[in-house]
Order: sequence, then structure tokens, then C-alpha cells
Amino acid sequence: MGIAALITWLVTAVGGFVMLGIWISRGGHRPGNGSRMAPGMVFGHFALAAIGLVLWITYLAVDSNALAWVAFVVLLPVALLGFTMLARWLPARRTSTAESSFPIPVVAGHGLFAAVTLVLVALTALGVGGS
Repeated sequence: MGIAALITWLVTAVGGFVMLGIWISRGGHRPGNGSRMAPGMVFGHFALAAIGLVLWITYLAVDSNALAWVAFVVLLPVALLGFTMLARWLPARRTSTAESSFPIPVVAGHGLFAAVTLVLVALTALGVGGS
């Protein structure tokens, strides 16, 4: 189950990179651009998700249950930031902001795979299905 979580985490990261690239290329990180997403929120989401992924890979390498739990705890604010950005993106998707260019299937896939990742990480940390 740990490898399945890694795979879903990596798929989630690809979708996140696509959206981050679009957001940056359209100037979402620049002051006064009209974006509904603060750079701190976007980059914080990215940084915490990357830290969690590194922790998860380390967990898989050393099989430390404590690392699995730390990765899960790191994922909680990642998920909260993600839900916050989704809530800000929904009304902005029909405007001319940087995030209005996000492809709907990428947003939906990113969220779906993120939710599956969170569940798989929790189940693995709980010891369901072995390491």
C-alpha cells in the first residue's frame, strides 16, 4: 500500500506542477495581478507537499512507522491549503486571472489523486495492508 501511495502522490505532483507552471507563466505570483491565490499559499502548498513526498520516500526506504505518521501529519495542512485554493479557484475560473487557465480535468484529477493519497498514507501508517 505504501508504493500505491507513492504512485498516487507522484501523479498528484504532476498535476500540481502543471497548474503551478500555468500560474507562474501567467503572472499569478506577481503583485497586483488580480489572482485570488496568494503566492505564500501556493508555494506553501507546494513546499509542504514536496517535504511530505521526501518523507514518504524515506519511510519506504527505512520502513519507520514514525516517518509514515510524520508524512501523514505534513499532508494535513497540504490538504487544507488545497481545499482553500480550490474554493478560491471556483469563482475565479471564469475571470481573467492566472488560475482561470487551469484545465478543469487537471484540477479534478489533482484533487482526486490527492484525496486517494491521503487515505493510502493514513491506511499505511495505521498498518493496514502491510508496509
